Amino acid sequence: MSTSRLVLALLPSALLAACGYGWQEEPRVYPPSAANSARGQVVAGTSGLPGDYLVQPGDTLYAIGFKNQIDWKDLAAWNGIAGPDYLIRVGQGLRLSAPLASSGSEVVETRPLQTGALPPPPKPTGPAPVPVPAPVPMPAPVGAPSAVAAVPTPSVLPAPANSPFRWAWPTTGPVLRGYNLAAGAKGIDIGGDIGQPVTAAAAGKVVYSGSALKGYGELVIVKHDDTYLSAYGYNQRRLVKEGDEVRAGQTIAELGVGPEQKPALHFEIREHGKPVEPLRFLPAR
Repeated sequence: MSTSRLVLALLPSALLAACGYGWQEEPRVYPPSAANSARGQVVAGTSGLPGDYLVQPGDTLYAIGFKNQIDWKDLAAWNGIAGPDYLIRVGQGLRLSAPLASSGSEVVETRPLQTGALPPPPKPTGPAPVPVPAPVPMPAPVGAPSAVAAVPTPSVLPAPANSPFRWAWPTTGPVLRGYNLAAGAKGIDIGGDIGQPVTAAAAGKVVYSGSALKGYGELVIVKHDDTYLSAYGYNQRRLVKEGDEVRAGQTIAELGVGPEQKPALHFEIREHGKPVEPLRFLPAR
């Protein structure tokens, strides 16, 4: 091959290289979504699927369920964690959703998508319907009572009939902020004086006592039965530890300062892991 032919043969390759072909982009690391970063570190854990949670120091099964609004019993079942202690270890990957059910040998029959034009709808037969005029409201007779006024909703709802025990207010003071799940308020904030007693709203066992849950400050969580938990946040000082059995009305913490730098107790009731309106359970006062 002559020198001129060799140059012509190599010229396209040189032009392609100059245009950037063959260049490999450096791998990029994308941050987790806001939903995942808010609930903990996302890892490829026991299920190998995105959305798993990496156990951090200070975590308990109940605290992880509380943070993610998951029933602790479901969390234990999904991850094969046995009772009565429900122990987890730092660095363990936990799935936060139920495993997908296996389809087995079941075959689902599908039909191909029609790509042609759909046939026109059939034309109606028979005479056209005659429109019926709207009824004319008759005037009420003289002396008749007016429409019944709506009954106002009470500010404090009665405790539900299915509650297995009686609840008590965890501290004295006015309600500063009400329950509004749509606005992010998963419980109520109760005012008071710094250092005043915070008491257990019902008898139970302390399943979390710490400050690792963001937004709650010094937090105590009490398990009352397999359905209900109660939580006490913004404390100045915790007076109980995990594993302690507490009775109703027992002092478990001292009232502290909330995010608005005002004395407050944040109080929640969880039913099967989900926040519920505390005023449906607390007695009227």
